[in-house]
Amino acid sequence: MASMAFEELFEPTVMFFRLTNSLAMFQIIINEILQNLINTGKVASFIDDVIVVTEEEKGHDKVVEKVV
Repeated sequence: MASMAFEELFEPTVMFFRLTNSLAMFQIIINEILQNLINTGKVASFIDDVIVVTEEEKGHDKVVEKVV
């Protein structure tokens, strides 16, 4: 029992290897990858969520295919 309490003290509270702002960096990368689709207004992204919006069902599959 004592070792379990001891192990809990060493839970990481910061990211290792000086990784800071990883969520912001991930958002920047996603925006760069999907830049052309975001500029057309058919795609929006927020961290790990990508939303595809089309007016007609016909072109929706093509946009999703480009995103994937």
